[in-house]
Amino acid sequence: MDSLTLDIELLQLPETSPMSMKSYQDFVKKLFDQWLALPETNRLVESLVNDVKSGVSLNVVSGSSSATNSGSNSPLASMFPARNGPPLSPRNSTGSPRITRQRTGLSNLSSPLKVVSDHVIKELIPQFYFEDGRPPPNDQKEQCIAKINTLFHGHEDGLQLQEFKLVTSEICKVPSFLATSIFKKVDTNNTGFVKREAFIDYWVKRNMLTKDIATQVFTILKQPDKKHLVQDDFKPVLKELLATHPGLEFLQGTPEFQDRYAETVIYRIYYYINRSGNGHLTLRELKRGNLVDAMQHADEEEDINKVLRYFSYEHFYVIYCKFWELDTDHDFFIDKENLIRYSNHALTYRIVDRIFSQVPRKFTSRTEGKMCYEDFVYFILAEEDKSSEPSLEYWFKCIDLDANGVLTRNELQFFYEEQLHRMECMAQEAVLFEDILCQLFDMVKPEDEGYICLNDLKGSKLSGNVFNILFNLNKFMAFETRDPFLIRQERANPTWTEWDRFAHREYIRLSMEEDVEDASNGSAEAWDDSLEVPF
Repeated sequence: MDSLTLDIELLQLPETSPMSMKSYQDFVKKLFDQWLALPETNRLVESLVNDVKSGVSLNVVSGSSSATNSGSNSPLASMFPARNGPPLSPRNSTGSPRITRQRTGLSNLSSPLKVVSDHVIKELIPQFYFEDGRPPPNDQKEQCIAKINTLFHGHEDGLQLQEFKLVTSEICKVPSFLATSIFKKVDTNNTGFVKREAFIDYWVKRNMLTKDIATQVFTILKQPDKKHLVQDDFKPVLKELLATHPGLEFLQGTPEFQDRYAETVIYRIYYYINRSGNGHLTLRELKRGNLVDAMQHADEEEDINKVLRYFSYEHFYVIYCKFWELDTDHDFFIDKENLIRYSNHALTYRIVDRIFSQVPRKFTSRTEGKMCYEDFVYFILAEEDKSSEPSLEYWFKCIDLDANGVLTRNELQFFYEEQLHRMECMAQEAVLFEDILCQLFDMVKPEDEGYICLNDLKGSKLSGNVFNILFNLNKFMAFETRDPFLIRQERANPTWTEWDRFAHREYIRLSMEEDVEDASNGSAEAWDDSLEVPF
């Protein structure tokens, strides 16, 4: 058949069901190939391609009058007459609209216009997902390699760790105490040297250059086969920080104390950042937190105590001394009777029971009825910083006796009853529960007047006082009397958290006690590490 003289009418076939067309696939394919060979079809495809390249939208099978009018001068309009639907083959008298619609769908699926459109779209839409991150622009890549060449010049065998630290600050621009972690990631064979080619492969070719700093830190610290960080991943970072930071130099003679400091920092990081509480810190959690900013602050600040987030030595010292005071037999575990003495017996027995029932958090201690140091860190951060979301979630679980997600009148009364009894025993003016209940709801202003949910507490600035009223008598009385010292401290440091203020007060108290003890002894004798914790 001559393709140049083939009339378009020859394409109009009698009404045929989809099943019968499947049995004549070879004939349909041959007929379709004949149609593609028509000069009109060639002009049509060329016109459509040009329209797509120029940004004109395609309305090949539009049933609207606007689409028909807009295409009236195109080859498509000359081949198919204008109508309110796609071009259809004539039907015989027995054909049904349903069969016609099915044939229309089959025709659209077989249309070469869709293939052409997909091909053009792939050219117009650039790649936006890269498994290893977006590749750097050529000029940025060349500048980075030029700097690398300069730093590695004259070191054919590679750089050792001390020499490599300059690369960390000049090229990677991450905190300096990550140098060891990067060095080990590049020196996979543990040769003690990092060669230029190996570093370029790790930092440039793997697109570390274009990642944000949080993703860089996450990639540097995590294990290659993992998608999260565990506590052990931070140990090399803390070891490097302790070895190099001038504010921690005085600890170099006490390795055991260095370990306690590193553990405390890691526990604080996971308390605030790992909100899922599963011990697996994800990239999303890292980006949502302030850990990277704190790392950069610690890298720039010589006084480690000014880095209030996570790394402050004073904060660590307060936590460790508080634990040491309660752990009377120094077996590194505390039980209920130990914890009930916390802050001069401030807590009620009922709330301590809830803590040791492991409702707010499962203990990492493997000893029944005992709380280890990590468990205590979580407790003290929750107790002394009730303005934070991790603390609100911790204590909400304690008060929510039936774990139904709301705090009811009965649950609030259950915990307040012991507070009321303690006030009566101390000959203090007791406040009836009905009055307290009104006060609690006024502070929280819950959406539903019948109960308090976690979101209500998170939306109130006085939520911490709700829990203090229920189970911490000392803080309840301080709130009732509006302690002027606390008010003055808040005004002096408005950016500090409740934890920052508590740690500051306690560190001053501990320092004064040490001064008094030194004066009473008459000399500053050496510490017996087996009996007391060093300062």
